[in-house]
Amino acid sequence: MSKPSHITDRASDALEDAAESAGLTENVVPGPSPNPATNLIIHDIVLRSVGRVARLTVEKALLGKRYGSQFAKEAVENRSVVHTLAAYGVTKFATRSLPGFALVSGGLLVKTLFDRSQGKRKARKAGDATLQEQSKPDGKL
Repeated sequence: MSKPSHITDRASDALEDAAESAGLTENVVPGPSPNPATNLIIHDIVLRSVGRVARLTVEKALLGKRYGSQFAKEAVENRSVVHTLAAYGVTKFATRSLPGFALVSGGLLVKTLFDRSQGKRKARKAGDATLQEQSKPDGKL
């Protein structure tokens, strides 16, 4: 057996081991269809949908606490395609390997330290300006 290359491989191997330990050794992909490929697509769509709804809800709640719910809704829903693709790409890179995870985590730490070095007022003002621009429907790239 080869060494897992992705973080998700390690987690899925652990889940398989746990299922085996619990005596769940049936070789089926659970779901409504007898076709395992269809079931996999169904699971993928459901998981992505639930994840997206949960992520957007949390983002709106975090921003809404400070800026109000209407502003939070606009800022989250009017995000540019470039911003969305960049976040997706960085997330994909971070979840593919431990070095990728370490690099992305390190970058986030450096950005946080940079923001803190600018002083609270200056960093908050820059963040507010970015969110104001993002909340405008015509601010899309």
